[in-house]
Amino acid sequence: QVQLVESGGGLVQAGGSLRLSCAASGRTFSSYPMGWFRQAPGKGREFVGLISWSGDSTDYADSVKGRFTISRDNAKKTMYLQMNSLKADDTAVYYCAARLRITTTGQPSPGEFGYWGQGTQVTVSS
Repeated sequence: QVQLVESGGGLVQAGGSLRLSCAASGRTFSSYPMGWFRQAPGKGREFVGLISWSGDSTDYADSVKGRFTISRDNAKKTMYLQMNSLKADDTAVYYCAARLRITTTGQPSPGEFGYWGQGTQVTVSS
C-alpha cells in the first residue's frame, strides 16, 4: 500500500516555474513507475509524464515535452515535477499516482494507475 501527497502548487505568471512534489508513505514506493496527471475544469484527467521505478527513464506528453521534468528520490520516497515556461493552458489540478498495470502500448491511461494523491492546484495567469 502506498499513500501519496502532492504539494507545491500555487499561482504563477505565464513564463514562470513551479516545482511539485509527491511524497509517499509505505515501503513499496520504489517498486512502482510513477506518473503525473492533470485535470482542468470540465476536462478529463490528462497524462503529463511518467518515470520508471529506478528513475532512469522518463516519458512526457507532447504538450509539456521540453518544459517539464520528472525526477524521483527513492531514498526520500518522493517524486518531483519541475515545470518551466508555464502557460495558461497548464492550469489544472495536478495528481501523482503509481502505475500498477500496463494495458496499452501507447500513452499511459489513468486506469493503469492507483494510489492517487489528493491533487495540488496550479494556476498560471496570462
